[in-house]
Amino acid sequence: MIAAMPAPLPAIDFDPAAAFPEVNDMRAALAARDWPRVRQLLDPRDWAGRAFLAGFADEQAGIGEWLRHVLARQPGDTVAATMLAAHLIDAGWKIRTDKLAKDVGREQFAQLHEHLRQAEQILIDVCAREPGNVLAWEERLTTAMGLSLGQAEARRRYDRLARYAPHHRSAQSRLLQQLYPKWGGSWEKAFDFARECMHAAPEGAQNAVLLAEAHLERFVCFDTDGERGAYLQDPQLVQDIWAAGQRSVLHPNFRHDPGWVSTRSVFLFWFGLTGQWPAAAAQLTALGHLGSQHPWSYVGGTQVLDNIRAEAYAKGVLR
Repeated sequence: MIAAMPAPLPAIDFDPAAAFPEVNDMRAALAARDWPRVRQLLDPRDWAGRAFLAGFADEQAGIGEWLRHVLARQPGDTVAATMLAAHLIDAGWKIRTDKLAKDVGREQFAQLHEHLRQAEQILIDVCAREPGNVLAWEERLTTAMGLSLGQAEARRRYDRLARYAPHHRSAQSRLLQQLYPKWGGSWEKAFDFARECMHAAPEGAQNAVLLAEAHLERFVCFDTDGERGAYLQDPQLVQDIWAAGQRSVLHPNFRHDPGWVSTRSVFLFWFGLTGQWPAAAAQLTALGHLGSQHPWSYVGGTQVLDNIRAEAYAKGVLR
């Protein structure tokens, strides 16, 4: 069991801009409603970088109305169209909430589906104009899930995306969600896909975190602390986390590309809970004062992180 934190430790900065200052550039461009500057920030980046920066649009109030205005002036701008679709999806999901389906009202579902249908129509047009628009296909993975289009259709969309970006991790994470039992899949399908992505990607890539994410989902789905405690003792879990770490955060080729703070944090969670303390200490050292809300928000809050940090200091693996 992880010990409680004996004394306050240095504060963690959970703002993504602490790791990537360009986030503040994007926030400023969006706040100023400066579309040329938004494009200037997005266009030179690879798909992962574009997905990362574009994701901050929904921090801004009224962003949907502005994007519609941009499209009214530039109807062929597929970047604005994709961002508007992403906004509609996000807004619909906020109405639905993250509650279990049985706890979501009929009107909430109706509004979600209306938002998703609007987004889907926009994205169909984007994909017709630009068949290789990876971000549009990525958003269509979420519309497929929310509109209950099924496993086969979700995989078809992912395979289209993978023609152009075979190791696009954020899209893989979205399909992984579809493969969980709560969305009509199974644990076997989810773990098989996570392993497929891990082994297909170059060593040192972030993709191996999908296997750690699948175990995290399985962990939080148990009903009792006893079941979760037993899971932590499962040799398969320990072996999987170590193998995934070796292909990603523990590999010399691992780079601090967008998403790296969250990826290291997921592995920190698992290395700490499974008692792999040297590996946990390596993540803490690499992270320094940086943090991400995920996975801590998924497991009850940052107290878990504080406890892992305290235990690392108590064991002398971190000074």
